[in-house]
Amino acid sequence: MTKSKPKSTPPQPAVPRSKILVADDNVQNCELMQAYLDDLGVDVTLAYDGQETLDQVAAANPDLILLDIMMPKMSGFEVCRKLKADPKTRDIPIVMVTALNEMGDIERAVAAGADDFLSKPISKLELLTRVKSLLRVRHLKSELERTLEYLADVESSEAGDEEE
Repeated sequence: MTKSKPKSTPPQPAVPRSKILVADDNVQNCELMQAYLDDLGVDVTLAYDGQETLDQVAAANPDLILLDIMMPKMSGFEVCRKLKADPKTRDIPIVMVTALNEMGDIERAVAAGADDFLSKPISKLELLTRVKSLLRVRHLKSELERTLEYLADVESSEAGDEEE
């Protein structure tokens, strides 16, 4: 009697296909983060100033934003505040990326609504670990919301059936 081998399943990605917006006025920083993120198989969009960041968020609806603090036209603090104040974008995780290591800057980022921080120079391991973690949380939250909506629909249809 021969035992059949269990079918091997292809490796699953760490997170579902995701969209990440990288916002930094320094082209080399954007390209470096984009190259690091290639290992995750995510779609990366780039923005080079605060206003372009807001425009890209409206156009692409990213799953996560890597946001430089010091940018032209609008600081990362202001972009973060605007995104967290908008019900359509408030749940997008924002990682503030900065060369600033002052505690006051971290406090300002927290006050603006940042979900996490990375200091420049960027460590590839640290970037990928935080991005995977935040994307996992983002996708789990979306899945939970869909499940709750489904349950609410089921309950309302059952309530309608009982009334008949």
